[in-house]
Amino acid sequence: MADNNSVLQEKRGQALWITINRPEKRNAINGDVIAGIVRGYRDAHDDPSIRVIVLTGAGDKAFCAGADLQNTGGAFAAMDFSRPNVDYADLLRLSQNATKPTIARVNGVCMAGGMGLLCMTDMAVAADSVIFGLPEVKVGVFPMQVMSLLQDIAPRRLINEWALTGEPFDARAALSAGLLNHIVPAAELDAKVDWLICRLTDKSPTAIRRGKYAMRAIASMSFDESIAYTESQIALLAMTEDAKEGLKAFAEKRKPSWPGR
Repeated sequence: MADNNSVLQEKRGQALWITINRPEKRNAINGDVIAGIVRGYRDAHDDPSIRVIVLTGAGDKAFCAGADLQNTGGAFAAMDFSRPNVDYADLLRLSQNATKPTIARVNGVCMAGGMGLLCMTDMAVAADSVIFGLPEVKVGVFPMQVMSLLQDIAPRRLINEWALTGEPFDARAALSAGLLNHIVPAAELDAKVDWLICRLTDKSPTAIRRGKYAMRAIASMSFDESIAYTESQIALLAMTEDAKEGLKAFAEKRKPSWPGR
């Protein structure tokens, strides 16, 4: 197991688990947390044996409660305003360009910047007792960067209420809004995450990798642009070794053995 104290990495089979390791701070975000998650994403993409990334928080109280407010004031005061970007925003950018599937394992409270970490993953499983929220307006700020991802996931009216009132909401509301794929009792959380990992790792890694790349590419395209792009992509995908193996295995009524190329 490798760590930078604030973030742990653990390889479990074909999944790399990235765990925010600040349970005493409700896994709040600081510079070390951002750097550790970035490192985890990059390590996962550099390792061909890793098929899935799981992002979670240590303990059972919090997934991530947002920015570490004890240090945020100092961080804002020391901010270099000549920089056109900030580290948290760069993490969200990195996540959107990832070509390996990611799962948020939401084990506890998910607030503020933690909502951004939730939204940056492809899928999410949460304990049914988890509380969510965007409470930034209560301390005089706003979930600016989180909005960049949230607006493509949840309905506008709900986002308005969450961001403008800062009031919390429960796991069932999060599921209904599209923030989550599944909610389960806390005792069943790991089993459900493992189930989802298995549904991913028995599929073609090439199809998933190229598929995620294509989904990212067409997100801002018009229909005419996206259909032209995807018709060329399916032709390229059909020439990969995984596609040939998948079709052959189907014809032979057996499970495919993916070469990953």
